[in-house]
Amino acid sequence: MDITRRTFLAAGATVPFASVAASHPRHSSQPPVTSLTAGQIVDRIKTSIGVAWREQTVDRIVAGSPETIVEGVATTMMATLEVLQRAAAAKRNFVVTHESTFFSHQDRTDNIAQDPTYLAKLDFIQHNHLAVFHFHDHWHAKRPVDGIAAGMIQELGWEKRLDPQNFRQFTFEGIPLRQLAQEIESKLRIRTMRVVGDPELRVNRALASWGNVSLMPGIPYLSQAGVDVLIVGETHEWELVEYVQDMRASGLKKALIVLGHVVSEQAGMKYCADWLREFVSEVPVDFIPAPEPFWRPGAPVA
Repeated sequence: MDITRRTFLAAGATVPFASVAASHPRHSSQPPVTSLTAGQIVDRIKTSIGVAWREQTVDRIVAGSPETIVEGVATTMMATLEVLQRAAAAKRNFVVTHESTFFSHQDRTDNIAQDPTYLAKLDFIQHNHLAVFHFHDHWHAKRPVDGIAAGMIQELGWEKRLDPQNFRQFTFEGIPLRQLAQEIESKLRIRTMRVVGDPELRVNRALASWGNVSLMPGIPYLSQAGVDVLIVGETHEWELVEYVQDMRASGLKKALIVLGHVVSEQAGMKYCADWLREFVSEVPVDFIPAPEPFWRPGAPVA
């Protein structure tokens, strides 16, 4: 998709990132008195997203009722039980999550209907009168730039590095791979990034595909002329990682940076909170970050 830097910046200028305070939702002693329902907010999302709503999609209310009266909205990368607990405590009872709530992309629960972890999570949602909306397909389809990509680009400060012809590609000035990885790690506050490639490889062009990337389109991405490193959230180690190892062994100077799925799309849902505030004014809208699930033995995290 063609996009100019000017178009991207103009699109983002009206929706600045949430402040640090937005990561810690504001509490109110008195919830706003409205009749706004979860279903009405979904209808506004459908109207505002700018693309036709698909008949086949995972984007739907997966838990709770469309008739739920909304006291506040929380956006998040993944509606883990911890995130839902924080949302309920902050009186943000409509949760917009990018990834699934019930452990599969389609949020199917027939095969875990008696599972104690699933039942505990479902009970918490019902007991606290939450409604959870899975917002994946259409947020990625947002134009002029994929909503997740827009948020990640802003979080990394890569607007000026953006290729005017492709919002996945970024130009650098021969930065060593180790330095690029360190900068990403620092800006996204990643605990467990992994890198395949020569630490001293000079990077002039990087291609980022946030979230999960399989062997295809991983191979075409890496095979593009001039692309030195592919940045992904996660991938199969026995497919794309092996392929990159063999690229290097065959003499090709290529690299792979694996961020972790949550951190690779997190800022896109931070941006989503700002976007929702454009047409949801009756109740507060905040971003609740999902925790990175992994830690290193040398730096354990409770």
